[in-house]
Amino acid sequence: MAADGPLRGADERLGPWITGSRLPDGAAEFLADLGGVAVAVPVLALAAAYAAWRGHQAGAFRWWLAPVAAAVAMAAVPALVIPLKELVGRTGPPGMDGSGYYPSGHTATAVVAYGGAALLLLPHLRGTYARREMVIACALLNFGVGLGLVRRGYHWPLDVVAGWCLFGIVLYGVALVVARYGHRATGADAAQPK
Repeated sequence: MAADGPLRGADERLGPWITGSRLPDGAAEFLADLGGVAVAVPVLALAAAYAAWRGHQAGAFRWWLAPVAAAVAMAAVPALVIPLKELVGRTGPPGMDGSGYYPSGHTATAVVAYGGAALLLLPHLRGTYARREMVIACALLNFGVGLGLVRRGYHWPLDVVAGWCLFGIVLYGVALVVARYGHRATGADAAQPK
């Protein structure tokens, strides 16, 4: 669909509209950079270390499984993105050379890193408000990365949407593991006010 299909025309009309938006170049570049490995992976690593430490301290059953699932999901990003880029071979927006833009690797990295970090931290947050704010922040951060990538002309909108969709599925696998093995407030933790 992205290389040559019915959505390509709409994608190529929407891309320049976003590229010409009023979002300042510096802000768009900052948002796009948040999807890079150098920024996103350390965030996930810190969240995984914290979740592992809290789970181990609480004596949780298989406390290590949720952080390992998040790490495996992050390792799946290049393992899946690189072959997909080669298979599809979509050319980039004007000014970008070569092919291999679909799906967006920065978007995939952001989805897994920030989504995985949020999933690992959610069981440790007290109260519905804090959990809801974490989910909203994660969604806005991922939207911002995608917007920055398209605004700077690094990707077409469909490249970003493909990263969200494909790695949303990978992140769902992490969510299942966290739901089953993530540390939950128990005992003394549960007695504290929320």
